[in-house]
Amino acid sequence: MKKLWILITIVVIASFALYACDTQAPETPEEEPVAEETTSEEMEEEETEEMEEEEEEAEVEEPGEKVQIRWFVGLGAGSDEPTFEPQNAFVERFNASQDEIELVIEIVDNDVAYDTLATQIAAGNAPDIVGPVGIRGRDSFKGAWMDLTPLIEANDYDLSDFDPNMVQFYQVQEEGQLGIPFAIFPSFVIYNKDLFDEAGAPYPPASYGEPYVDINGEEKPWNIETLTDLAMFLSVDANGNDATMEEFDTENIVQFGWMNQWTDPRGIGTFFGAGSLVDENGDAQIPEQWREAWKWTYDGWWEDWFIPNGVYGGADFLQGPGGPFSSGNLAMIHMHMWYVAPWALGDVPFDWGLAATPAYEGTVTSKMHADTFGIPKGSDHPEEAFQVLTYMLSEEHANELLTIYGGMPARLSLQGDYFEQYEETNFPDKDINWDVVVDSMAYADKPNHESWMPSFQETTDRYNEFWNKLANTPDLDVDAEIEILLQDLQTIFEAAEEIEE
Repeated sequence: MKKLWILITIVVIASFALYACDTQAPETPEEEPVAEETTSEEMEEEETEEMEEEEEEAEVEEPGEKVQIRWFVGLGAGSDEPTFEPQNAFVERFNASQDEIELVIEIVDNDVAYDTLATQIAAGNAPDIVGPVGIRGRDSFKGAWMDLTPLIEANDYDLSDFDPNMVQFYQVQEEGQLGIPFAIFPSFVIYNKDLFDEAGAPYPPASYGEPYVDINGEEKPWNIETLTDLAMFLSVDANGNDATMEEFDTENIVQFGWMNQWTDPRGIGTFFGAGSLVDENGDAQIPEQWREAWKWTYDGWWEDWFIPNGVYGGADFLQGPGGPFSSGNLAMIHMHMWYVAPWALGDVPFDWGLAATPAYEGTVTSKMHADTFGIPKGSDHPEEAFQVLTYMLSEEHANELLTIYGGMPARLSLQGDYFEQYEETNFPDKDINWDVVVDSMAYADKPNHESWMPSFQETTDRYNEFWNKLANTPDLDVDAEIEILLQDLQTIFEAAEEIEE
């Protein structure tokens, strides 16, 4: 403070000297500020306050201080423990690549991720980046996402390396461009070669359009009927009987033939054909092909016994790091590309292969997952978040994340040698039928099975309640249960419309 007053004294003396030399200075001192009315104590207080304000500003604008960007993982891939280390390594590489942003990853278990993110958004504590996230995850928070168009335009971000249809895939009416294409996850059949070999059964078709050649050498169309027969033949009890035999013991099953693993009623319905629970007028509907898929699954649970029901689903012999299939006691599943990854299949004690999705009434539908990263509207640093986003999706770094999550690159320039690199990195000793993955893209579901529904979470809870009842209760009138579900969904939709109005 003493140095400060010396400085002030010098300035005042210099001011008087200049004033004395200035012939144009006003002659009436009463027009000058009345400095003598301010006491030395008041001046000292004012100087102290100014210094404190300058110090606070210096703290905020301290050069070299990094902006912290929070990356929320959990709505889709990335919440399984084997993915933690490579994701953290990616964060470390990004942070080391520049000195303006500190990327902080928040990995939340998928079981609680939706509630956690909803709580953060409601509390005004939204993360800056969320992903990877699919359509379901995104539409569970409808209206919460930032339109990226202004950031894309401001940064002159080049979208020419993406299929225009995939760019449009993330354009939502009245909301804007909610994402930039990142990863594509077609679905197909994954089968346990060891179980097929043990049963003497030929493998399912490796390509679309091929017939299935059964154990007797007869060619059959690869459809739901053929799949059912094959899955029953590969469902085995403790005595070695299969589900096609009268001696089959339904209370002591040790191996199942089929499962639409890790999906919900909409995903299982789509196995028989694309559809939606919402009709063109916004009312509830149950597509006819979905009704048939649900009844087929129910019969597989409780009558034909080739699909593990709710009771068997929790049995010890069906537990593995990648769910029931990785246990080695499930012959076939329908699953997405993100499952063909080390965390699910890297350490399984059996050989496996990829095959074509079967047709239902002449039509093949391989449901599609497509992931991206979104920036919530509540982000405090959208510009910096977009910088991180462009690093993640860049031609130089996208493959680092794609290798972790198991997705096909949306960037056209990365698709050429992607599978060769992916196989070399994750399954170096295995020859994988990647052609069927690429070919499955042509059978993607439109509309997508994860698309928006009114009162998304309430609707999801209701149809999951319906599905859990079917999975755990034999001898139900499935048609009657479907009609009850339809009525309940219509009530939910109408209530949601009233709230919007």
